Amino acid sequence: MTQPRLGRLSISTHTSHSSSHIAAPLSAVPTPAPSTAPAALSMSISGVSANPTWPPTSPISRETPYAHRAPNASEIFPRLYVSDLAFAENPTLLRSLGITHVLSAMCGHVAVPRSILVQHLQCDLEDLPFAELVDRLPVTTMFLRDALRDPSARVLVHCVEGVSRSTSVVCAYLIAEYGYEPSQAIQYVKSRRRSAEPNFGFVQQLHEYAAKLRR
Repeated sequence: MTQPRLGRLSISTHTSHSSSHIAAPLSAVPTPAPSTAPAALSMSISGVSANPTWPPTSPISRETPYAHRAPNASEIFPRLYVSDLAFAENPTLLRSLGITHVLSAMCGHVAVPRSILVQHLQCDLEDLPFAELVDRLPVTTMFLRDALRDPSARVLVHCVEGVSRSTSVVCAYLIAEYGYEPSQAIQYVKSRRRSAEPNFGFVQQLHEYAAKLRR
């Protein structure tokens, strides 16, 4: 018997601030891809533990082992980043990247700093193989596409650890926007973020999403 998928979507929008950084996607590395695919530029940023706002305020981010890990973010391609929850809740780190949009691919309260004006989309998604990912992807992909059309925007996608849910959402964007095959998108994201590992159910749903786009 097929297990039900779980998920809920909510959107919170604030006026965003702009950044002067402008970068155009170039060609991808792992396997052949469209010429408009993103370049292989990487960035890894560690949090500053001296900041009084870290550890953050969400209950899940205070639980072991998350409370004892420094926040981190990886640049998947220019102006698009994947991070853990602690990074997404740290105003100093968000400012360091000039983040204007935050996409939260997780359940529970996300304490996006009110001191920073960002557009925030939250997709309440469990990290379970049968969680309802594929039906959420049109909305998350549209959010990323609309945000990145603004050359001054910088977008952060996160879940709790930046391993499965957030990376799956970014893979779906590569599939929809650049024509990647699912396996190619996963390989590329893994090359930008070592810890990336979509669960097996999400991998299957990325294939399902790609098939829907081809119809």
